[in-house]
Amino acid sequence: MKTQKYSPGRLGDRGGFTLIEIVIIIVTLGILAAVAVPKFADMANSAKVNATKQELMSLKKAIVGDPSAIAGGEYIDRGFEGDIGDPPSLLADLAQKPGSLAVYNPLTRLGWNGPYIDDDNNEYLSDAWGNSYVYQSSARRILSTGGGADTIEVTF
Repeated sequence: MKTQKYSPGRLGDRGGFTLIEIVIIIVTLGILAAVAVPKFADMANSAKVNATKQELMSLKKAIVGDPSAIAGGEYIDRGFEGDIGDPPSLLADLAQKPGSLAVYNPLTRLGWNGPYIDDDNNEYLSDAWGNSYVYQSSARRILSTGGGADTIEVTF
């Protein structure tokens, strides 16, 4: 039986990576991670900002209605303010009828005709960061301060 000697130049005898090759791969992966991680963090924050803006617009629509929803020459989505005459004193009034308000009367077209917003475990009361909205009915605005330095605001 003939034995073969190890020859570093032959590809068939090479069994693994050298230490230099492994170090180059690790450094390259580290550089890619250093560039990619901040990009993903920015994308997550941007998604939260967009989700909060959409929810604020839904709250606004629940309060003042949708002026583009017309049937038979009349508004069919008048919102809380259109049905009651005033904005709600609390955002929770959009989902559950306050005891002080009358039920909707189809003849006078006045009274609480809700719920005006979906009540998914009160998720509509907080922004995408989990912070409660600041609702100011007298100033006619809703604020979200969860995005850090930037405050997201909608007026109605």
